[in-house]
Amino acid sequence: MSEVEHAGTLKFGETDRPLMPALIRGARCRCPACGEGRIFSRMLAVEAECPVCGEELRHQRADDLPAYLNILLTGHIVFGAMVPLVLLLELPLWMQTGSTALIAVISAMLAMRPLKGAVVAAQWALRMHGFGGDES
Repeated sequence: MSEVEHAGTLKFGETDRPLMPALIRGARCRCPACGEGRIFSRMLAVEAECPVCGEELRHQRADDLPAYLNILLTGHIVFGAMVPLVLLLELPLWMQTGSTALIAVISAMLAMRPLKGAVVAAQWALRMHGFGGDES
């Protein structure tokens, strides 16, 4: 490999797209490239490209990963909230059930957009699914 060819390649562990800043930007529902443009056009519909920097976002394939992460996160939040409700407060069963369900629905709804944004940002940073890596 010539010196010119080697200059354009990245070594293992090096990247021009750092993962952690991209994840933070994605979790804030902002473009992983510039951090300014919005990543969603509607509730969970990803923009085709960033309205500020023009970075193409249409390549994303978040699929079911945000939902799986949401289930994992929400389950821990609900369990953490349910234990004190059951042990410390002597509430009727219907009130325990209702409050637990309410906590589950609210936490799942609040977590979905940031989780999907972070997944899209991770794909961008790792050059997955057409974000500058292998196009297949």
